[in-house]
Amino acid sequence: MEFKGRDIVSIEDFSQQEINHILDVTKTMEPLAKIGSDMLKGKILATLFFEPSTRTRLSFEAAMLKLGGSNIGFADAENASVKKGENLADTVRTVENYADAIALRHSLEGSAKLAAEFSKVPIINAGTGAEEHPTQAFTDLYTIRKEKGKIDGLKIALVGDLRYGRTVHSLAYALALYNVELYLVSPETLRMRKDVLETIKTKIPVTENADLDTIMPKIDVLYVTRIQKERFPDAAEYAKVKGAYKIDLKTLKNAKKDMIILHPLPRIDEIAAEVDSTPQARYFQQVGNGVVVRMALLSLVLGAVK
Repeated sequence: MEFKGRDIVSIEDFSQQEINHILDVTKTMEPLAKIGSDMLKGKILATLFFEPSTRTRLSFEAAMLKLGGSNIGFADAENASVKKGENLADTVRTVENYADAIALRHSLEGSAKLAAEFSKVPIINAGTGAEEHPTQAFTDLYTIRKEKGKIDGLKIALVGDLRYGRTVHSLAYALALYNVELYLVSPETLRMRKDVLETIKTKIPVTENADLDTIMPKIDVLYVTRIQKERFPDAAEYAKVKGAYKIDLKTLKNAKKDMIILHPLPRIDEIAAEVDSTPQARYFQQVGNGVVVRMALLSLVLGAVK
């Protein structure tokens, strides 16, 4: 397996063996996240975020700093030359002169792939439109393995916006490489994208439009997503599905005691605050895991570890 100089554009570009290796390296980063390291001293990461972000951008920057590296970039395209009309290819070809890797978030699907075609340094997809979010999927997998001790053999439900939610697309692709059962729970208009569904159904058992109350007693992982208001072309369509699902103590009444609840965040109203204090809630631990996962990915693509 060769990771040095490699782009991280889509989860589909990785085999199960490669994903497991990334998760293993992530585990070795846990102590370094506490004490720090100079593993990436002298290396620079450019974070080019054309869309808003809290967790992803800050976790990339924290990961780089914990490994002794530095960060440059922007979190608002209004302050970048794209405001003057510069295209993405030119932006990438400019920034590659300043940095050793680029973490890119963009509203357009295919933008990370396009950037990778032009860039001489590794491109890491930090979220492209409603398409994919591979580093979040690695975080989700690591959290599942850390909390449940395994991935194989689990029953996992994805709930909420499965059409526009890019995190669930990457996670579904990744889970299809393992021996899991997948339940998809969403409003009719927000069902999983056909391209994703057709791919995963050939590999693992998938139940679409599962009733949450019915499956709750048997699932091991409940992965909740918010309704992606910003992706809707029609505000009226968003209003129809807003608040379609809400996880509260009543919802969890028949859940397994050792079931875990994940959420890529931010949440709006899909998980009640009362759930935060339950033993099943793991979404804030998931946030912390995002730092060590990105430490692992940066150390791999920049050649600090193999």
